[in-house]
Amino acid sequence: MSHNFSKDTSYKAVETINEVKEWISTTTTCAEFKGATLRHYNVELLKKIGFSDFSEKELQKYFAEFEPLPENLSEPLALAYHGHQFGHYNPDIGDGRGFLYAQYLTDDGKLLDLGTKGSGQTAYSRTGDGRLTLKGGVREVLATEMLEAHGVNTSKSLTLFETHEQLHRGDEPSPARSAVLVRMSHSHIRFGTFQRLAYLEDKVGLEQLIEYCVRHYHHETQRESFEETVLAFFRKVISVTADMIASWMACGFVHGVMNTDNMVITGESFDYGPYRFLPESDPNFVAAYFDEGGRYRFGRQPEAGLWNLTQFAGCLLPFTDVSSLESALEEYVDVYRQALERHAFRRLGIAQTETEADGKFIQDFLGWMTQSKADFEQVFFDWYGGAESQNRAKNSPQSELYETSDFDLIRTRLFGYASTNSDALNTAYFQAKSPITLLIDDVEKIWSSIDKDDDWSVFQQHIEWIREYSRATN
Repeated sequence: MSHNFSKDTSYKAVETINEVKEWISTTTTCAEFKGATLRHYNVELLKKIGFSDFSEKELQKYFAEFEPLPENLSEPLALAYHGHQFGHYNPDIGDGRGFLYAQYLTDDGKLLDLGTKGSGQTAYSRTGDGRLTLKGGVREVLATEMLEAHGVNTSKSLTLFETHEQLHRGDEPSPARSAVLVRMSHSHIRFGTFQRLAYLEDKVGLEQLIEYCVRHYHHETQRESFEETVLAFFRKVISVTADMIASWMACGFVHGVMNTDNMVITGESFDYGPYRFLPESDPNFVAAYFDEGGRYRFGRQPEAGLWNLTQFAGCLLPFTDVSSLESALEEYVDVYRQALERHAFRRLGIAQTETEADGKFIQDFLGWMTQSKADFEQVFFDWYGGAESQNRAKNSPQSELYETSDFDLIRTRLFGYASTNSDALNTAYFQAKSPITLLIDDVEKIWSSIDKDDDWSVFQQHIEWIREYSRATN
């Protein structure tokens, strides 16, 4: 089959990164893999970039061999950045196993990047092999699907190919199977991209990068003077970052590696490594085994976000004053609080009243979840729709927790809010007794089927049930 790109594609090919590539990237090439077997693809996203009819061989050409996509970047770009990693500044990082190789403009005017993970060594690989384990790829696909279903701003997994190499890793049984992943995200410009230029004292590069980000990502922050634009842009980055972290907290997600090089200016979750979803609400839950001090534990994620924004603020000092940046940072707490309330109400399927009582209710509700040690996802499943779910909650596996005096006041206040999506309760998803989860045991079960028997059906079924949840609630 010879692929003809669809003329009615929603997304238009663009090459905006060329405007700043000399400051933030170096050209690179893709590794030559021993083979490529397609393991996952997102058909709806492929249609939007012109793949309305395709074969696996054609997908391999563009998403495993990385032939340039029509009217797009002529060569891949490995992005250069620095970053604070667990609080320590590291100037020796960058895209060590990935690159940016295509860009699109969505039908509503938003810029999207196609980036890789596991595509081989670059100038920033140091001693790394530039590869991705298949298990790591599977974990990332699952994370992006689950977070999107929860309403989190996240990168999306476009394709996953197994590349049939044997990798050696210290944190996985070796030799490990290999893969290359393509993700679609709104931006790969990280806080660390700015940090590198600030470290190099490249004021011209910083100015060009700020103007690029305002022009293509946050155009609403453009002001009459450049100083005013910088502050408006910074406030926007604060807002989207606070919203991202609040959405994590509302769905019990622990990113695990909140380094400044893993924060992007669009407030988008990406680069999933040792992430976990909480079995129960626990502020001290740590996702990464190497986070020995618990720097990025669940309850500290909002604080870590503010710390990262403070480092980002330092990059903007050549264009504005300290007091203005500090003033903007002081807004973070309120912006985060409002975002957490919004996401928690959405997860409960009930309508905010926009009063102070909303905040107190969410604070007490989440506090009860921590104190009671209730199953995190089961609580939101049981009480989706508020009072309309009281009969469902009576049949919950943890119904006894809802019969305690501690929950009485929570229930009374919960019932004071109207449902925002009554139809959801009639779907197959909410007719079940338990919700879809992505706990570590779920991930290991999915991987075991793949690793032992090359059985991908459990993986595919899990994704379909996640999407069923998404269809019911979005």
